[in-house]
Amino acid sequence: MTLTEGLVRLIRAKPVGSADLAKAALFVLDAMANALAARNTEPGTILRRWAKEQGRGQGRDAGRDAFLMGGLIHILETDDLHRASVVHPGCVVVPAAFAVAGRDGAQGRAVLEAVLHGYEACCRVGMAVGPAHYRIWHNTATCGPFGSAMAAAALGKLDEGQAVHALGNAGTQAAGLWQFLETGAMSKHMHAGRAAEAGVVAAGLAGLGFTGPPAILEGDKGFFAGACPDADPAAVLGDAEAPWQVHDTSIKPWPSCRHTHPVIDAALELHGDMGQEDAAEIQVVTYAAALDVCDRSRPQSEYEAKFSLQHCAAVALRDGEVGFSSFDDKARKRVAALAARTIVAVGEPFAADYPEAWGARLAVTTAGGRRLEAGRTHCKGDPELALSDAELTDKARYLLAYAGLEDGAARALIDAILALAEDGPLPGLDFQ
Repeated sequence: MTLTEGLVRLIRAKPVGSADLAKAALFVLDAMANALAARNTEPGTILRRWAKEQGRGQGRDAGRDAFLMGGLIHILETDDLHRASVVHPGCVVVPAAFAVAGRDGAQGRAVLEAVLHGYEACCRVGMAVGPAHYRIWHNTATCGPFGSAMAAAALGKLDEGQAVHALGNAGTQAAGLWQFLETGAMSKHMHAGRAAEAGVVAAGLAGLGFTGPPAILEGDKGFFAGACPDADPAAVLGDAEAPWQVHDTSIKPWPSCRHTHPVIDAALELHGDMGQEDAAEIQVVTYAAALDVCDRSRPQSEYEAKFSLQHCAAVALRDGEVGFSSFDDKARKRVAALAARTIVAVGEPFAADYPEAWGARLAVTTAGGRRLEAGRTHCKGDPELALSDAELTDKARYLLAYAGLEDGAARALIDAILALAEDGPLPGLDFQ
């Protein structure tokens, strides 16, 4: 039995309860609110224009719809994250499920079960790729196609063999490099969109008899051999009786890279202790991956600021709050000197605990010579510090207001998405 065969069997054997469906509905809500909020950003406008041009004179295409939704969800940096796999599953799985369901007329429970299947697949593959993979490859882009394919296979009612072929052809499309960070290029959004689209295409072809390599993960010329020098293949099928991976997925309260969140949480705690003093220096101790991705003492753009430990620490400490405006040109200039006085380093226990826990410790030396410290083992929004259902819907309302929806329309959309757990119909959404 290959790993993909085992993965399909494991996922399809897992029981689905009402709590699982309710949790999946909340994650669908988070993803859809992110997509709508990003429509009028610069990359969102480009993605929508591209999608409209591709659709001229043609019917709707589920793969293209998934691409657009996935790209939009990943723009504002407030979409979900699964820590152990370092995958953002919502921006890949939810678009695939919604696109296929919208095309085929599926609703409610079927859509949410497909979402559960998709999260499970991409997170399990992500937990197996090993830390070296993440230094070059963007896990959401490379592991995501397994999730979108599994979701699409569920909605397409593919049998076991067809689902294995879908995963095989999804895996051979795995791609996405971190090089975009050097210039703050928009490629990261394309990564999510392409991963969502890849699975839709792979599952659609498999349903017609198009075969894929069943040993795409562990084969001599497979994914692990090509891109994962320290892979842990056993993690794909390990702990099969664990709850659905959606329960171990974090919701982001702040619109920045998740690696910056423990620093933000700690800085917000210390803000109230600063009084009228400014900080002479900030010291951050965290894990290596956070520095690999977010060590930027002088971010030059809004996107770079979202990937800057230094800026995030400075703006959270100075302002006592973090929102979309915390990363614009005005905010960057306002805290630039403090960000430049922020020192970042790798240290314990955070280095050893990653990726199971994403933590950090912040030490602030005030202008008056006081030393203040705060640390986080987990971030706000992690399963250990989960947002309440009320906080999740508040976040959705905030995003939908940012998207321009009036409160009544936002509430109606929130209710419709949450009603999927009661087998309600798919809400009509057009992102173009």
